[in-house]
Amino acid sequence: MARLTRRLTKRAAADADGNAAEVGTHPPELNDEQQAAVDAIAAVTGHGVVLLRGVTGSGKTEVYLHAARRVLGQGKQVLFLVPEINLTPQLEQVLRQRFAQSSVSTQLAVMHSGLSDGERLDAWLQAFRGDARVLLGTRMAVTVPLPDLGLIIVDEEHDASYKQQDGLRYSARDLAVWRGHDAGVPVVLGSATPSLETWNHALQGRYTEITLTRRAREVALPTVRLVDTRRMRLEQGFSPQVLSAMADRLGNGEQVLVFLNRRGYAPVLSCSSCGWVSQCSRCTAYTVLHRGKSGRPRLQCHHCGGHSHVPRGCPECGDQDLKPMGRGTQRLEEFLGERFPEARIARIDADSTRLKGSAERLFSKVHRGEVDILVGTQMVAKGHDFANLGLVAVLNADTMLFAQDYRAPERLFAQLMQVSGRAGRHKDGGEVMLQTDYPDQPVYRALQKHDYEGFARYALEERRSLGLPPFAYQALLLAEARELTQALQFLEAARALPEQNGDRYVTRQHIMLYDPGPLRVVRVANVERAQLLVESQSRPALQRFLAQWSADLFSLGREGRVRYSLEVDPFEI
Repeated sequence: MARLTRRLTKRAAADADGNAAEVGTHPPELNDEQQAAVDAIAAVTGHGVVLLRGVTGSGKTEVYLHAARRVLGQGKQVLFLVPEINLTPQLEQVLRQRFAQSSVSTQLAVMHSGLSDGERLDAWLQAFRGDARVLLGTRMAVTVPLPDLGLIIVDEEHDASYKQQDGLRYSARDLAVWRGHDAGVPVVLGSATPSLETWNHALQGRYTEITLTRRAREVALPTVRLVDTRRMRLEQGFSPQVLSAMADRLGNGEQVLVFLNRRGYAPVLSCSSCGWVSQCSRCTAYTVLHRGKSGRPRLQCHHCGGHSHVPRGCPECGDQDLKPMGRGTQRLEEFLGERFPEARIARIDADSTRLKGSAERLFSKVHRGEVDILVGTQMVAKGHDFANLGLVAVLNADTMLFAQDYRAPERLFAQLMQVSGRAGRHKDGGEVMLQTDYPDQPVYRALQKHDYEGFARYALEERRSLGLPPFAYQALLLAEARELTQALQFLEAARALPEQNGDRYVTRQHIMLYDPGPLRVVRVANVERAQLLVESQSRPALQRFLAQWSADLFSLGREGRVRYSLEVDPFEI
């Protein structure tokens, strides 16, 4: 089997290289759906928002490229946003190759936080002067001035990475829509799983919807199998069905992706004698067990970044038999290396890609066929075209089903749809195996049918009945202090402001201010946190309220030792 695996993966590498070359030197012809999408974007005069919804592998990138080429031919600039840094290298290569051979003279600038200050400044100046005709970047790129802006493209518009969660808080997607309106240019929002807010805008006719219903290559969408694990004994988190399917795929010379959105070796270290668990001293959170490059384990907090050595014995009772509970990507990598010793395994997560260029090198190895089993987190879930990937195994997806945030099912569905779309992109027979204790959940049933519309209808109706966005509008006031009581007192005082100054709050009767409460993770880096939710059925009423409230909050904030931030349309509550 080992010889067969090596022979077929070498052939897959050649095929992958051939496909990569084809993207650059021989652009594929558009099918009728793609051509209709390009024509619809070209028909937008002035400002208009186009929602390009296409199944994974439907060729949305080709639509972007053709639409951009037309705008560049008119002497205009194009702003191209992607959600994550690791998506920029392959797209940058495609853009450079494609426009280098076209009659359109163009220069490309790239901007994201992984670049040095000098590199970002150079990209900013190129775009500002108009020398760069295409600006490719993550959310920060939406703020760059472009004198000849003609088109804005937001790929994977649903992605949470577009929301800046600290400092200056903004949504790059929403800011792109506003910027398109301000400049009078079209905005294209692309996704296989649009956010419910964007989808609702399309249903209301505010956005023009264009749908790509089939893959660009004439291959079927992958089959999604639910593996019911309720009465099943798992081996390091793997069911017998998944391990057997992995062996079959490897024997056929295909690649396998194991998806677990949890980095590290194990989520927590525990003592079976007294019940002690590894707890961060600065946060109300557990520390995660990690294995370093040298093999030495360490405990790390994913909230404050603090780390410490693993104790030789339990700090409470002295028992030296400390055990890891649960599993992360490092532990899966270790187990799979023992289970499939002939397979070449790579792990892609935030730990393995810390160094500059490391993510690009790892993804290149996968594309060249030098990896048989890829273990990864959400970094591998979107935007990557793995030519020889036949099986995707999804582990531990159930944890998001019961999250406190009402957006969790939407995020889970989008994440699963994206990672499922990595399978079988170049040939039929792609398969997704999802292990779950809740196979009857609507999220999983919709996933089996690749039915975004069905899921969206169900989720929107649920939101409507509960009065949640997009049928309501929210703002979140977050307070941080050394003691939780200080934060809660500040929020109570903030909540009382409209009653104390009723004559200045003309829209207060349309506003609901909920009781303040602590966050789920209350303490981070020795700072206690609490929140207050503001809600209204009217966007104008909320905006007028916040204009007055924020001014009063500024005065209130100067009186105590509390830091606060006010976020409109909070992405996470």
